[in-house]
Parts: sequence; structure tokens; C-alpha cells
Amino acid sequence: MKPVSIKHLLAFLRPPPSKEIPLQRGPIWGPIDSVGAQAQSTPMLTESRLRAAKASQKAVKLFDGGGLYLLLHLNGSKYWRLKYRYGGKEKKLALGVYPTVSLKQARERRDDARRQIAAGVDPSAERKAAKEETDPECFEAVAREWFAKYSPSWAPSHSDKIIRRLERDLFPYLGGRPIKAINAPELLTVLRRIEARGTVETAHRALQNAGQVFRYAVATGRAERNCAGDLRGALAPVKESHYASVTEPKAVGELLRAIEGYQGDAVTRAALKLAPLVFVRPGELRRAEWAEMDFDKAE
Repeated sequence: MKPVSIKHLLAFLRPPPSKEIPLQRGPIWGPIDSVGAQAQSTPMLTESRLRAAKASQKAVKLFDGGGLYLLLHLNGSKYWRLKYRYGGKEKKLALGVYPTVSLKQARERRDDARRQIAAGVDPSAERKAAKEETDPECFEAVAREWFAKYSPSWAPSHSDKIIRRLERDLFPYLGGRPIKAINAPELLTVLRRIEARGTVETAHRALQNAGQVFRYAVATGRAERNCAGDLRGALAPVKESHYASVTEPKAVGELLRAIEGYQGDAVTRAALKLAPLVFVRPGELRRAEWAEMDFDKAE
């Protein structure tokens, strides 16, 4: 009988790789544990690092392990995401907004999601099904209905700001509550959380959006009154900061000479020279169309 080498014996005894959960490859990922969550010996992220993290020129991803990462946007917002594979396809799952959802909570949500994957359940599909079963009279359902009705007439940037504000600041605390049961003190408690971050203006805008949702709920018969109206004057006033302006005649002359001497980009130079002649807002000047120009009349 031909002797068997150790190498061939080990190859024979090695179990075949598991095909239940495709393993995502990456430099910071560890092995799959017994519940489907990936173990990691050295956590990549810390609360102090998360608080200090900023995106400078483009969106940045900070990975923690097991597919969990924090997505940093240029506007300072921070979103938890889970990257995973299911059915041979790569997918992403939103896990909340930092710091409302802490690092510890995000890891717990990641582990729960990977347990679902191990059990043969797609967490994204499960969440979508749960949303479809949401009480049509809860705050989030009414707010999303209101948003879907009016957002098509808004500018995309305005629309994005409003839905982000709702999802970040209002839905986590009021989303599942019957809208007719929400009262002014409850809404004020949620707004105080925003105020405590030092973003007073955002708190006022969140109150304004909540008021629009409540008015829509009253109009559609799902609430009896708009409790947001009772909170007028309850938030700290916003400190107004005006843009720099030139009001002295001598200073206007200095500004015009400075524009005349500007040697930068040709388009910017033309816009600067047009601005004092037409007195429109910068955005209107940037979006001006040739049809609005009458060269024969110099208008």
C-alpha cells in the first residue's frame, strides 16, 4: 500500500467551505461566527473618532467590521450602513443616523441583521414588508404620504433636506405613534433634542415641517388639530446673521473698481460685471437663459 503524506491527509480531512452565507472579503473583516455576525478582534471605530470624523472633498466611508460602516457626507451628516450579500447579490441596509444611533447600537443592529441572513431572511426585504404593514395613521405614514404628494413640485435639493430632516430628527421618536395621539409637549421634547445639539435653526425648520404634516393629517381626517401651532415661541430664537453688504457710496465705487480689476475665470468675471447692472440674486444670474437677453434693446 502506497504511504499517504501529511499534506494529502490534511487536504482530505479539511471540511468543504460553507455556502450558506457568502463571505465578504476585506482587509478588516474576521471570520463568520456561529450566528452569522462577523467576529472582529480589534474594533476599527471608536466614539471619539466618530465625533471628530469629517468629509473634506467627497463622501467618506469609515468601516468598523462585519460590513458595518459610517457614511460621512460633505454637509456633516453621518449615516450607518450595512454592506452584505444575499442571494449572490451585494446589498446595503440603512441602520440609522449618528449620533442618534451610537456605535454600540449600530453594532447590535448589524448583528441582528446578520442573524437574519444566517436564518435565510433578507433584512432589507423584511424591513420593506414591515413598512408596508405600517399603521396608515401613524406619524411616519402620514408624513411620507404628505411628502410624496408635494415633493414633486420642489427643487431636488429642498426635497432631500426635508426628507433627511424627517428621517433623522422626527421619525425615530414619533414615526410609529398615531398622529392623532401626539400632543404639543411630546413634539416639544423631540424638538428639544435638536436644540440641544446647538442647531436651533434646524429645530425651527423641523417644527415647521411637523406643522405641515399635522395640517395635512387634519385635512385628510386623521388628526383633529395641529398641535405644532401650540409651540409658537417655545423654541429659542434663531440668531440672524446677515451677509456682508456695501451701503456707503464710496465703498460701492471701491467694489466696482475691484470687480474691474478681477483677473480670475472669464465666466466669473462676466458675472461680476453683470451683477451691478441687473441687480438680481446670484442664483438667478447663474441660471439666466439667452431667451431672457434682448441684445437689440440692451436689456
